[in-house]
Amino acid sequence: MPANKNTTKPATGKPLRFAHPFYTDTPITQRASIPGTGNRMLDFVATKLLPFPDPQREPSMLLADIIGQQGASDVQAEQFFCFHAVGDTGHENGLAQEQVSTAMAHDYNPAHPAQSPAFLLHLGDVIYYDNTDKGYQAQFYVPYKKYPGKIIAIPGNHDGEIFKFDGTPTGQKASLAAFWRNFCQSKPGVPPDAGTIYREMISQPGAYWWLNAPFIDIIGLYSNIGEGPGFINVPTVGGLKQTDWLKKTLTAIQKQRTGGQRKALLIAVHHPPFSQGGHSGSSAMLQDIDKCCTQSGIMPDMVLAAHAHNYQRFTRYMNFGGKNMQIPFYVAGCGGRGLVAVSQATGKRQGDNSFDSSLMGYGYLTITASPKQLSALFTQVDAQGARSQFDKKIVVDLNTSQIL
Repeated sequence: MPANKNTTKPATGKPLRFAHPFYTDTPITQRASIPGTGNRMLDFVATKLLPFPDPQREPSMLLADIIGQQGASDVQAEQFFCFHAVGDTGHENGLAQEQVSTAMAHDYNPAHPAQSPAFLLHLGDVIYYDNTDKGYQAQFYVPYKKYPGKIIAIPGNHDGEIFKFDGTPTGQKASLAAFWRNFCQSKPGVPPDAGTIYREMISQPGAYWWLNAPFIDIIGLYSNIGEGPGFINVPTVGGLKQTDWLKKTLTAIQKQRTGGQRKALLIAVHHPPFSQGGHSGSSAMLQDIDKCCTQSGIMPDMVLAAHAHNYQRFTRYMNFGGKNMQIPFYVAGCGGRGLVAVSQATGKRQGDNSFDSSLMGYGYLTITASPKQLSALFTQVDAQGARSQFDKKIVVDLNTSQIL
């Protein structure tokens, strides 16, 4: 990066040499802090984030809260649990979104409900630029009208926006108000936004949550409204409550493990920790997650994200607690919104991770958990709506924390 030693603290009323003062080769630790901003772009973005509502109750769920007690019992008896996952879908009259939705619906079999996906975990950006009743009707309920499974979600940046890119309102006066109305009802039921489309939505406790399910613990996090990077812990918008809760929850899961209950652990967050196309990876956010994990004595077995409108798979290699771990990191922002380019994956290792697979195309993930393994499979959906396996199935052995 070009030398630009004198642009970190511009004189009052004087123009900068470049569009922002952080285009410099001066190390962050040596830069003068700009009042009200900080000394890096990350600090500036954090000043633009929005407060979000506290959970309406303890942020934990059981599988029975989603698919009923009988459904949860069937999953337990089957010793098999799977679900869909994808993000970045919201698109009014979006053909690709409906094609992905229809493709996922083919994985359901009413004669064998325990072998069907338990739900769709939406990885954020349910809605784009229209957080109103009309927006949810057109961009969510209509495209998923034939999808038979329940849908749970973590919010994406567009779900929390109050103003869109041109400065006009998105239709909600408080961040996540529309998301709350549809995903965080006080009790399960068909929200008014669904209109004449019958879709029972559950009562999520909030924007972040823990699903304590058979064979797997799933933690959903909210990474706020930034186009990039993502944040989970900004004090001024209530983020510390989320990270305090995350440490507490991870500690509880680790305690279960020491008691002999070794389940898979999956973390879902909208902004990707690693990315090679569409949006950059959120390395500082990953450090925050790592810190919570380290303090709790536990690391995830898999991480899911979206935000970049494509498919990407990474493998992270790390030694944790004396064990060498291989952790798959997925970007699945390919649920229907317009695609963006992504670099070709080479499998070459850089730092602690390798970039192993990528696709500028639509599709979805199927995650499967059993007593001893956690797996993920990406299915591509082409322009005609046809399904095909794009990437190899990744299987994590829960005893060794290695990819088989």
